[in-house]
Amino acid sequence: MGEEIRGHCWNCGAGLTRLDLGRESPCPGCDKPTHCCRNCRHFAPGRPNECMEPLVERVVEKLRSNFCDLFEPDPKPAAGAAAPDPDALRKAAEALFGQ
Repeated sequence: MGEEIRGHCWNCGAGLTRLDLGRESPCPGCDKPTHCCRNCRHFAPGRPNECMEPLVERVVEKLRSNFCDLFEPDPKPAAGAAAPDPDALRKAAEALFGQ
C-alpha cells in the first residue's frame, strides 16, 4: 500500500508523500527541492518575508531547500502546476455552448 499524499510539488504538481518532503529530498516528478518556501502552506507572496508566520526566520531563496521549523506542506496543488491544455479548454467551452 502506498504512502498518503501530504502535499504537491510547487513546480510540477506531483503528489508528495512524507518521505518526499525531507530537507534534501527532490520531487520524484521534476527533481526540484520539496522542503522549500514555495512548497509550504505558509508561503504568501506580498507579505513580510513572503510568509504568513510573523515570527519566521527570513529565507531569501524561496525555491531552495531550507531548515525552516515551521514548514508544512501545502496540501493543494500549486496554481501554475500541471496547467490544463488551452486547446482542450477551448474545445470543452465550444462543446458546452454549441459554437
